Amino acid sequence: MQKTRLIKIDPITRLEGHAKIHILLDKKGDVDEAYFQTVELRGFEKFCEGRPVEEMPNITTRICGVCPWNHHLASAKAADAVYSVDPPEAAKKIRELGYCAFFVHDHSTHFYALGGPDFIVGPGAPPSERNIAGVLKKVSVEAGRNVLKALRYAHEIEEIVGGRAIHPVFAVPGGVSRPLSESDCGKIQEMAKFLLDHSKFTVDIFEDTVLKNKKHFDLVTDDSYRLRTFYMGMVDDHGKMNLYDGRLRIIDPEGGQFALFEPREYLKHLSEHVESWTYLKFPYLKNVGWKGLTEGKDSGVYRVGPLARFNVADGIATPLAQAAYEKMFEILRRPAHETLAYHWARVIETLYASERLLELAQDPDVRSDKVRTIPTATPKEGVGAIEAPRGTLIHHYRTDPEGIMQAVNLIVATTHNHAGICMSVKRAAQSLIRKGKADGEVLNMVEMAFRAYDPCLACATHTLPGKMPLEIDVYSPEKKLIKRMRRL
Repeated sequence: MQKTRLIKIDPITRLEGHAKIHILLDKKGDVDEAYFQTVELRGFEKFCEGRPVEEMPNITTRICGVCPWNHHLASAKAADAVYSVDPPEAAKKIRELGYCAFFVHDHSTHFYALGGPDFIVGPGAPPSERNIAGVLKKVSVEAGRNVLKALRYAHEIEEIVGGRAIHPVFAVPGGVSRPLSESDCGKIQEMAKFLLDHSKFTVDIFEDTVLKNKKHFDLVTDDSYRLRTFYMGMVDDHGKMNLYDGRLRIIDPEGGQFALFEPREYLKHLSEHVESWTYLKFPYLKNVGWKGLTEGKDSGVYRVGPLARFNVADGIATPLAQAAYEKMFEILRRPAHETLAYHWARVIETLYASERLLELAQDPDVRSDKVRTIPTATPKEGVGAIEAPRGTLIHHYRTDPEGIMQAVNLIVATTHNHAGICMSVKRAAQSLIRKGKADGEVLNMVEMAFRAYDPCLACATHTLPGKMPLEIDVYSPEKKLIKRMRRL
């Protein structure tokens, strides 16, 4: 047997949370299996039982400090449904306005700090340079200042609308806690204009560093990162992408519509599979069935997130983002199965969110003082869904007649994408690692397979001690552990 050279990956980098990778080698030293393994334990569904439903929008923001807004609003929408109450139009628009600012903030953070370094700095750059500092150095000091300014402005808008930026407190069952003043709207408009310029710049950066760079573009379209699956995302009544509200559409790997349904009907279409080696479940399409970690039309695996939203939608409702969306699909076949194209869709969504933010800030409705419909119905059961930056988020609550939580089910984007992440890591590892040999650039390119999804493991699972060790185990052809790398 040829001796295998082991390369240390320590730690898995630039994702929210921690994970564990198992790489199993065959007799030639090539990759036989590769597992993206999550060993943290989720607890939110259980300890939310017994709480009043109106507390849920504030409790669930604590699931994750990176993406509290989507949990806050999905929870508020579930509470609306529990009380059978429809918020006023002004409240819906105020919720969406704050959410658009959050989207710009979240997507920009991922592009410049987590995903972007692989393209702006390069996958083969030294690890010490593949970070936000390396990105800002590459794009120029002045541009770097503007990126940081954009993040600050988005944060300030979130605080104006949400009361707090990180853990918002403004959404309540039936609407929001307060209207926006003329002064609020004026401040938001000025900052939104800057965010729009920032988003245009971000799209330009992606085009310069990826589309105009043959090596990087070839990487995006390489078979190492292609995965043929179903896709799910939210669309409005016109079939356009919508981040705040709408119906869920599923398309098959050829692009045909597979299902279109209200979020409250999700249990008719989705189910969850459990594997013994991970606490994170594997959602799949109930009407196809669980066929394991396989791709194609006969597999029940589907994906969500920016690329999925683009694949299922008929277009985007703002002009600049629509033009960028059309350009993307002039280059990539639709539906696009290129996993690294998630980054492309993500920067276009940043442009959409900033355009929509400015539209809403200028909308007279957000100045209305009719921002809440007081619930009067006896509470029972409700589902709230929203498009989180990482994909579809579902909150499902069931209460007693007093509004006390009896059961909670949360399906977050990273959980929807779990099968796709595992399959993408395996495909990249099998394509790039040969005879157990790989340099730092190759191993970073394996990491790029999961980084494209921007996985949020704090949302998907939770560890009781508050932390977990990062472990990477490498096995011999006889499936014996030959090396373990661990960071406590």
